[in-house]
Amino acid sequence: MASPFEILGVDPDADEADIVDAYRERVKETHPDQGGSAEAFQAVQDAYERIENGYEPGDEPRHPPTGPAPGPTATEADPEPDPDPPEPEGVEVQYLNYEIIADEGWALDDDDLFEKAADGGFDPEDYGRFHVAENESLLEAAESEGYAWPFACRGGACTNCAVAVVEGEMPSPQSHILPQELHDKGIRLSCIVAPETDAKIVYNVKHIPEVHDLLLPASRFEQASSSTD
Repeated sequence: MASPFEILGVDPDADEADIVDAYRERVKETHPDQGGSAEAFQAVQDAYERIENGYEPGDEPRHPPTGPAPGPTATEADPEPDPDPPEPEGVEVQYLNYEIIADEGWALDDDDLFEKAADGGFDPEDYGRFHVAENESLLEAAESEGYAWPFACRGGACTNCAVAVVEGEMPSPQSHILPQELHDKGIRLSCIVAPETDAKIVYNVKHIPEVHDLLLPASRFEQASSSTD
C-alpha cells in the first residue's frame, strides 16, 4: 500500500509548506473535472488528512495480524475525554449551492436565504461552513475541505468558478474577466478571491445567464494548457 507521502509525491521529511503545495497540485491533477477520477481525488484527500493527523513512515504493520483482535484494555475501553479542539484559523464562510436555490424555487436575493438553507437538511456538499486560511483562495479552501467546486482556468479568465457574495467583504484583484455590472452585483471568481470578513456565498452560479455567457469549456482550457507545455 502506498504511503500518504507517496500519494502526494513528497519526501517523508518535507516541511508543512511543501506538503500543502503538493496536496493542492495533486487535488488539481486528480479532480474529476480535469480528467481525474473520484477514487484518485479521494485518495489524495485521505493522504493529506493522514499526514495532518500525525502519520509517520512505518505506521502500517508489515504483515496484518491474524486471529481475533485482542479486547480493549481498561484504559482503551474507558478513554479520557478528548480536550476541546482548537479554534479553526481564518475567516468563516457559509456556503450554499446555487442548484439548491433553483430546485427549491428560492431567489438569490431572498433575505432569509441562509436561514432556509440551515433548516433544509441538505448534504454538506450543498450547504455548510468552512474556514479560509491566510494566503488561501476561496476555491482552494473549498478543495481543502474535499469539495469539488467547478473551475476551469484558475486565473480569473472565465466564470466557471463564479460565486455570489451575499454577505461579507471579498474584494477582487484588478485582473479578471468580470464586467463591472456583475462585480457590482456581488459576483466574484473563487479562484482569485479570499474573504476579508466572515461571509455568506452561493457557489456554482455559472448557470446564471449573464455569468454563463463567460464560461470557458473545459476542453478548450485543456487544449490551451497542453499547447504551453
